[in-house]
Amino acid sequence: MPDHAEPPHAAHGAVRPGPSRRPVEAVLLDFHGTLAQVEEPHEWVLAAAASCGVTLERMRATALADRLLTAGRAGGPRPTRVPPRLAELWADRDLYPYAHRGAYTGLAETVDAGIEGFAEALYERVLVPEGWVPYPDTAPTLAALREAGVRVAVVSNIGFDIRPMFEAWGLAGLIDAFVLSYEVGRCKPDQGIFLRACGMLGVDPERTLMVGDTVADAGAVSAGCAVLVLPAAEAGRPNGLGAVLDLAGVEKQR
Repeated sequence: MPDHAEPPHAAHGAVRPGPSRRPVEAVLLDFHGTLAQVEEPHEWVLAAAASCGVTLERMRATALADRLLTAGRAGGPRPTRVPPRLAELWADRDLYPYAHRGAYTGLAETVDAGIEGFAEALYERVLVPEGWVPYPDTAPTLAALREAGVRVAVVSNIGFDIRPMFEAWGLAGLIDAFVLSYEVGRCKPDQGIFLRACGMLGVDPERTLMVGDTVADAGAVSAGCAVLVLPAAEAGRPNGLGAVLDLAGVEKQR
């Protein structure tokens, strides 16, 4: 699943640039939980079932969603238990597309829904824009950063290409680089993925702000970046992303 580390238990907040730090010239942004959230679980199950030619009653869909969330959802909660047969795929899920698909379809298959092809259909929802909901502040924040000349990269632990999401949402032109773990062979919190992002943007880490929602994102500190950790938020609800503009010294667009 996209960006799998558990949210930190400490209070969320920012590592603000001190008086000796240089101005922010680039912002690195996590994807899942920072720019977008997966669709509501009930809708996820209904859509997947419909693609299999099955119409579920609301109560059955809700019950299935609860069980599937416990098993582990791509873009959702970590599984309560990873079966031994899936352990290797789980460990490599953010490095190889086959491992990502295999891990999450395997977890879904541990829930007997009685619907042929259901596990694959559930996984397919994470690959399409319709399976995600951008946060309310995503578009205006990205637009303001672009207007101010601040370079932007999306840095994500993920096993599939998220560029089609940004194309569908009309946001692709606001992103200068995508740094995806399965493409670069590094996962957050490894400082290497953050250094790669800074290199792709041509900006010194000391002039870069990393924004995410997990302890893995906070690993950017080891690369020399400042860090803002946002609180988790459900799909469609504000998550405080606009605070990026204050830290970057960018005026909000009206």
